[in-house]
Amino acid sequence: RLSKADIERMVAEAETFLQADEEQRDRVAARNQLESYAFSVRSAVADGASKLSNDEAEKVKAAAQDTLDWLDGSQLAEKDEIEHRMSELQQTCSPIMAKLHGASGKAAAAAAA
Repeated sequence: RLSKADIERMVAEAETFLQADEEQRDRVAARNQLESYAFSVRSAVADGASKLSNDEAEKVKAAAQDTLDWLDGSQLAEKDEIEHRMSELQQTCSPIMAKLHGASGKAAAAAAA
């Protein structure tokens, strides 16, 4: 039979593990989001390469690959580091992706007209 002290100790340990589990879950979610975004922009540029200059396409591909390489080598990166890398990748890719999607939107509108 467990004593009151044993029960209290077990509850305290569970609370400690709960916090660590939540931090780990948040870190993994941020990591998955960054990886997904990197693959997404790389794929979008490959599919729409004709709508971008070679420099723009290479800039996005290089940034995405750099991010994926960083993820592979940074398995223990903290959530803040991962979010910072996401911000950097978005700053690099967003203007180019907007141009890419804007060009495809104009083409779809012209085809519909």
